[in-house]
Amino acid sequence: MKFLDKYTDHTYALLRIVGGLLFMGHGIQKFFNFPIEFPYPLNPMSIAAGGIEVVGGAAIAIGLFTRPIAFIASGMAAIGYWLVHGTQGMYPIANGGEIIALYCFIFLYIAAHGSGIWSIDGKLADGSK
Repeated sequence: MKFLDKYTDHTYALLRIVGGLLFMGHGIQKFFNFPIEFPYPLNPMSIAAGGIEVVGGAAIAIGLFTRPIAFIASGMAAIGYWLVHGTQGMYPIANGGEIIALYCFIFLYIAAHGSGIWSIDGKLADGSK
């Protein structure tokens, strides 16, 4: 599919932006019960996770401090998977952990790749030249 080659930077930016916004939605649900109620009581672990989801998701979406924040978000997702879903069985399809496993690896990829186009990091790097 060579015709898509010219869009690799754009599709990567969309992955970063949409992934960050969707991740942010998990924290918004925890803290504001929006758009649906968060079904568990908040505790220190879920408050920390929610903070990483809201702040980290927003920062990833706009491309600010992308590498370190995506790395932290990836680690949080890995820990969340093993603490919540991994105890419910070995297979993500059976333990409900597919989404958080995907976040883990998407954010690990973003941490390795960097912010790309349409990012504040990119604009700051361009301005320092």
